[in-house]
Amino acid sequence: MTDADAGMRTRRPFPAPVFPKPATWPLLLVAALLTGCSGVYYGAMEKLGYEKRDILVDRVDDARESQQEAREQFESALEQFIATTGFEGGDLEAQYRRLKSEYDASVTRADDVRRRIDQVESVADDLFAEWQRELDLYTDAALRRASAAQLRDTQSRYRQLLGAMRRAESKIEPVLNAFRDRVLFLKHNLNAQAIASLRADRRKIETDIAALVQEMNRSIEAADGFIQAMGRS
Repeated sequence: MTDADAGMRTRRPFPAPVFPKPATWPLLLVAALLTGCSGVYYGAMEKLGYEKRDILVDRVDDARESQQEAREQFESALEQFIATTGFEGGDLEAQYRRLKSEYDASVTRADDVRRRIDQVESVADDLFAEWQRELDLYTDAALRRASAAQLRDTQSRYRQLLGAMRRAESKIEPVLNAFRDRVLFLKHNLNAQAIASLRADRRKIETDIAALVQEMNRSIEAADGFIQAMGRS
């Protein structure tokens, strides 16, 4: 008996494939992202059982959650702004620090909203491009027509979703700019006159943030509808 024969006799059956544990997913994803290649990222996700469709739904969900958090943060910032305009004595420096902290938190949330929407758009573009290419692989004409119709329907729902997200995003920068101006003015003028000036601007800030919250609510509702339409609760 040769060494090769011995090796064949002692070799154990090839084990069934085992998916990595969830705890290892972040490491795999980081490794893929560090390569700077979306193909590597998608390949890693496919090995975990995630297709581009799944990734898109997850990213829409992440964007929805990000907008919910941003909405809450802007509402909190408005509350602090109103409290500041009603300030009638005491430590103005402390009032400024609280208002500045709310502004900084709002900037962080706004950046996260933009990043999440960009990520949604990126994977959607890749998904639809792949879907369109794969239509040519069908040999059954009826199935091809059905898939093409589903692609058009999904793209239509997606365009509505992205439009709602971008409209909400467009409301963020004007609010942040107005908020930053008031924070800076208070920083440079820690006195009763500065508070009076902020009080005069209160209605505008309230109106702007209310409009932002309204657009975010519409965007969140659109995300809910898209996720449900894609078969995810």
